[in-house]
Amino acid sequence: MLPWRRLLRPLAVLALAAAALAPAGTAQAASAPSSGWNNWSCKPSAEHPRPVVLVHGTFGNSVDNWLGFAPYLAHRGYCVYSLDYGQLPGVPFFHGLGPIDKSAEQLDTFVDKVLAATGAAETDIVGHSQGGMMPRYYLKFLGGADKVRALVGLAPDNHGTNLLGFTELLPYFPGAEDLISANTPGLADQIAGSAFLTKLNAGGDTVPGVDYTVISTRYDQVVTPYRSQFLSGSNVRNVVLQDLCLLDLSEHVAIGLTDRIAWHEAVNALDPAHARQTTCASVFD
Repeated sequence: MLPWRRLLRPLAVLALAAAALAPAGTAQAASAPSSGWNNWSCKPSAEHPRPVVLVHGTFGNSVDNWLGFAPYLAHRGYCVYSLDYGQLPGVPFFHGLGPIDKSAEQLDTFVDKVLAATGAAETDIVGHSQGGMMPRYYLKFLGGADKVRALVGLAPDNHGTNLLGFTELLPYFPGAEDLISANTPGLADQIAGSAFLTKLNAGGDTVPGVDYTVISTRYDQVVTPYRSQFLSGSNVRNVVLQDLCLLDLSEHVAIGLTDRIAWHEAVNALDPAHARQTTCASVFD
């Protein structure tokens, strides 16, 4: 039996909770529709001069996580690209499980590829869940701040999560924490208080020169408490969906996969000079 399957037995509850991060479907994470999404001949316009890099969440991939939002951006004239990262040997489709510092190195390589293809000097990044947090390592430790103008996180686990307290059960399962670290280090890195998160957040949440936007939902059942997603800094805007539209009931998965209100606010962050108020009516935009 593969090690990643053995993990499910002593930590069934934890695994089920973490599975809420997985987008529906298991499409091949190869190439996306040729609508400006992963279209390597796309050239940024004067209206949208920076390409957008989309970073999937844990258990996600470059296609499934962005079947809604990538076309939403491409239709608005953006050059849009998405990558796969954090792959584990023998685990297809479900990525974001490898060590997060190594995943950030993959993002570094991918951003360079996007900038070379488009001729742009900078890019913007939009990430869901781990994908909204991991790029902060790239910005802070790998020189990414010189290549990125804005980072938008959709329900990012910036300060980790206890998965509604499930990770507090780990000490009662001897060897469970070591099993997670050995076989799914990307999950271990996201537990609140991990060595990775301690390093990431030491000395401040942000770096100069980058605008940060965090878009959260009060109904998040994975990155809890939801306010742990927020960042501190003069270059930060923290947004709660329900402050924009009280009727928005999106939870952790929907905010990335289907929520046009969140997407509308993300576009405002990408193009603040032309931002339009985000309301419940933004679902029709």
